[in-house]
This record gives sequence, C-alpha cells and structure tokens, in this order.
Amino acid sequence: MKSKQRYLSLIFLVVLFSCQKNNKKIVGIQPYGAFPKQQVTLMAEVIDSFYNVRTVILPHKELYKQAYVNIKSPRYRADSIIRIQKRNLPDSLDFVVGLTVKDISTTKRESSGEVIKPASKYTDWGVMGLGFCPGKSCIISTFRLHHKNPNVRLERLTKITIHELGHNLGLPHCKNKKCVMTDAVESIATIDNESLSLCEDCRQEIGF
Repeated sequence: MKSKQRYLSLIFLVVLFSCQKNNKKIVGIQPYGAFPKQQVTLMAEVIDSFYNVRTVILPHKELYKQAYVNIKSPRYRADSIIRIQKRNLPDSLDFVVGLTVKDISTTKRESSGEVIKPASKYTDWGVMGLGFCPGKSCIISTFRLHHKNPNVRLERLTKITIHELGHNLGLPHCKNKKCVMTDAVESIATIDNESLSLCEDCRQEIGF
C-alpha cells in the first residue's frame, strides 16, 4: 500500500512539473543573415535562464527587403522588422527576438509624436535594439557594439537583448542606472555601466 502511495505521489510530481514547464512563455530566437550561430545559442540560453522562459532557435533567414532604407546610410528599419516579425509570429510562440549584424534604425519622437529636433538627425536614427512596450517582437543589432575586447562586445549584446525583451514583457525604462532596463540615453557607456540584472522594482513589476 505504501509503495503504491509513493508511486502515485511520484506520478503527481511528474505531472505537476510537466504542467509548470508547459506553462512557460515560449520565445523564438530569429537570427538573420551572418549572425554567428554560437552567439545565437548563447542568447537563447541567457534568455531562458534570465526570464525563466523556453526558447526555440529558428532557422537563419535574410532580413526583409521591405525594411531596407538608404536615407543617411544603408540600414534596416527596426520598427518595420518588429512589425513583420509580429505579423509572422506562429501560434506556438509568445515572443520573437531578432538578431542581426546589420545596422538598424528608427525615428525618435517627442511624447507629442513630433520628430525630435534636428529632424535630419533623428528621422533615421541608428539604434542597437528596439522593442515595443509591451509587445511580441524585438530586434537587436551588433552593428554598433564595437570594442576591441570580444567579451565586452558579448556583454553588450547580452544586456541589450535582455533589455529589449524586457520591454516586450511590459517593463518600461527604469530610473535605476544599474538596472538592465535603464535608458541608454544614446550612449554605449550607459550600457557598460549597468548590471546584467533587474532592480527590485522591475522584478516585482513582472512577478519575479
């Protein structure tokens, strides 16, 4: 009788664990073009452990031609990529994170909706990543993450990836300068100075 009870308890725990695992959000990692496979795998592992989600690495594909612009230089519009990714998001995924080595850009606007002055500078503004808050889709580029030390480049990529997916999950920019959700304010130094962690307020915001 006792062995039967232990067996039933074991079955219950297996089923419970399976249900908990299946309830995790699923994030698709979409690499574009020549984005290094090793970094794709690493970003999937980081996202998986940082946000306690499941990640699925999608097959490499080329960036969308309809997102390409050449206003100040050859770039791909980040907002266009995000919208296309969201439109193509399969039912099996909750979010998609795009990764590219190409330069990406967006238009920076005031809260009123007007383009920040000077418009010639901010109409096509190069960015390291973009994700709507909240949203289902974000894009990260390594084009602007230059540094002679590859470990610094990788740390920058990791922080930006966690930051943009954080926006998708509903986290706005954080006033805590050490929080990974702090606003970069157009400076890579801000990213270097922040920690690869959420502050207590941001953790509570998404139920961590």
